[in-house]
Amino acid sequence: MSAKSLAPLPDEMLTIEEAAARIKMSARYVRRLIAERRIPFHRLGRSVRIHPADLASFVHAGRVEPINPGTVWNEFRRVA
Repeated sequence: MSAKSLAPLPDEMLTIEEAAARIKMSARYVRRLIAERRIPFHRLGRSVRIHPADLASFVHAGRVEPINPGTVWNEFRRVA
């Protein structure tokens, strides 16, 4: 692989603790995400780093859209 085909290194990589603070969760939760391979990460020797864009993608993937109360009531009446 030539040096030209390599992607540039990201400017900022987050530690587990920094990633946890950014999403206001515990470091244990972030470690579990890594262990379950639910979030992309980079292993640099014994260190683990997370790219901020990967963290943002994970958070946005969990977004739940609000529902229209009228639609829910109509569906409930249809089932009953």
